[in-house]
Amino acid sequence: MSKTSIGWVGTGIMGRPMVHNLLRAGYPVTAYARRREQLEPLIEAGAQTATSLSEISAGTDVSIVMVADTPDMLEVITADGGLMDGAPSGHTIIDMSTVSPTRTRYVSEQLQARRIAMLDAPVSGGEVGAIEGTLSIMVGGPEEVFREMRPIFDVLGGQVRHIGESGAGQVAKACNQLLVAQTMAAVAEAYLLAQASGVSRERVREALLGGFAYSRILEVHGERMLNDDYQPGFKAELHYKDLHIVAQEARIMGLKLPGSEAVLDLMEELVNQGDGELDSAALAKIVGQRAKAP
Repeated sequence: MSKTSIGWVGTGIMGRPMVHNLLRAGYPVTAYARRREQLEPLIEAGAQTATSLSEISAGTDVSIVMVADTPDMLEVITADGGLMDGAPSGHTIIDMSTVSPTRTRYVSEQLQARRIAMLDAPVSGGEVGAIEGTLSIMVGGPEEVFREMRPIFDVLGGQVRHIGESGAGQVAKACNQLLVAQTMAAVAEAYLLAQASGVSRERVREALLGGFAYSRILEVHGERMLNDDYQPGFKAELHYKDLHIVAQEARIMGLKLPGSEAVLDLMEELVNQGDGELDSAALAKIVGQRAKAP
């Protein structure tokens, strides 16, 4: 039995290794990118290419999108010549970007009217998770479509969960991003308190890693902060974008999220001072600067 043919849009730091994993698993993949040089490594690995978005969806069973932001997702799927234009009835579009839940539901309704299925399936795990195929994947959309697409998700992720109806995957990712950001800020503050008290930050971290305060953030990003090493695993400018999604959704629902508002302010300052290309754990720099402010 032949494997599901996949069209792929989005060949950046996350998308490229995900395509490699699908190719290694035997899936036929046709990729699209505006710049040909982005496709060269995938062509060498066995991917086919398309010259337009509508060609991608017209010639495959499933189209997967992995782009940076909500406007990019809307352009790729719904603009003239986009995936929606080429997709036949029965096609499935999986959006693995991190975008607005509200706009996701809007796009899903448009596709449903054309009998095109949609899943929102944002991921967590960064570049390492994309390379190793161990991403956490949070999926929204019809459960029967999720079950049909599950073998594809299992190639890309180590933990795959169906969260609920359309947009639910994006809501879960928004929750993930606010938790990660606020925990990073807490780690930075804990280090400041230890250092100001004349106590070794390294030894405090070692003690906390063995107790109830343990987290992957303390383990991974806590080490980044100790070493002042902010080579990007996940760029601050993207985390800033994700926290804006949290804020936008909260406003729509009439919620006030004070912790999220505070960490959004930290991330905004980090990006505005020109450090958006650093790992988002670099918000520790802003926490430190504000702690020393008169």
